[in-house]
Amino acid sequence: MDFDDTEEEAAFRAEVHAWMTANARERDPGQLATSHSFYDFDDIFVKEGKLWQHRIYDGGYAGITWPVEFGGRGGSFVEAMIFREEEAKFDVASGLFAVGIGMAGPTIIGHGTDEQRRRFLPAMLRGEEVWCQLFSEPGAGSDLASLSTRAVRDGDEWTIDGQKVWSSGAHHSDMGILLARTDPEAPKHRGITFFLLDMRSPGVEVRPLRQMTGGATFNEVFLTDVRVPAANVVGEVNGGWRATMTTLANERTAGRGTSSFPQILQLARECGSTTDPILRQRLADCFIKSEISRYLGFRIQTALSKGMSSPETSVAKLLFALSAKETAELTLSLQGPLGMLSGEAAPGHGFWQQQFLSAPSFRIAAGSDEIQRNIIGERVLGLPGDVRADKDVPFKDLVR
Repeated sequence: MDFDDTEEEAAFRAEVHAWMTANARERDPGQLATSHSFYDFDDIFVKEGKLWQHRIYDGGYAGITWPVEFGGRGGSFVEAMIFREEEAKFDVASGLFAVGIGMAGPTIIGHGTDEQRRRFLPAMLRGEEVWCQLFSEPGAGSDLASLSTRAVRDGDEWTIDGQKVWSSGAHHSDMGILLARTDPEAPKHRGITFFLLDMRSPGVEVRPLRQMTGGATFNEVFLTDVRVPAANVVGEVNGGWRATMTTLANERTAGRGTSSFPQILQLARECGSTTDPILRQRLADCFIKSEISRYLGFRIQTALSKGMSSPETSVAKLLFALSAKETAELTLSLQGPLGMLSGEAAPGHGFWQQQFLSAPSFRIAAGSDEIQRNIIGERVLGLPGDVRADKDVPFKDLVR
């Protein structure tokens, strides 16, 4: 396991930090987050996110891992992780293009046509078009291959009908990556096609879902007689599962995150909670798990730097989701009666209360806890795979 940057990585980190210093404001030591983030997904976040992405593009850091011929930097996953780590130290609106550049882009590079690459990739990198993911449905979440949104060929177009849900940022998106069933006679994994959807197409209705945080990051999307050009199919018709695996692999790629433990300890001191023996023990547990997460990040970085796959990403994601709940509960306990307040009246202007309300979503996003455990069991521990009795059954014959 490598704990330190190589000489080349250290030089890249210094280069990125110098560029960040010249182009953004470093966070104050006590600053918890930017005022508008992915978990707000409001007009201000979109505006600031586009401006920041365009600045990254001008600086030569857009699409770090993308091949040079597609407008990227041709860099490594480790360099992309280093950039994210340094970016997290500055007060910028990051994350707006997580679906576009992080997921849709690599899928189009790997499976798309030359025309699709010319049309969509440059606009992503320049921060001109926001993308969303139209995969999950009310009846197809963890078992994504059970999706029932239907696409029927009509000349040079496809007519699509169905419903998607939990689509982050769909209400502010220009384009979407969409999965639809194009052959109900085939088994569920083999009758799916991957589409690129213009979110302003007639028949697309986006309804934001108000969360208990007060924000509306997620949406449900209704598709009624939506017509999509055949040229917007990525990969083979009925062979969209291959492209989907590329998308999900990029969604679940993890790196070393920035620990919030120093801010949690500062909160405990400000609230006078450091003398309580039970809270002190919970703080110690929080610190231990943050360190475990950090070392998992080193393992992932080491594997990626050697060109190896890293199943530890599922371990890290599962740990993060479980720890987020415990950490959020701890931060409210540290505040005592003040933990019942919110907004400007609460410590940290209600930041920790928002984290508490957001924490349950982490156990679902980018693969639920149960899915991560299956991956760990099968790919890390070598346990037998799940029994999939419906694997070869035509989709139309499945009980749903």
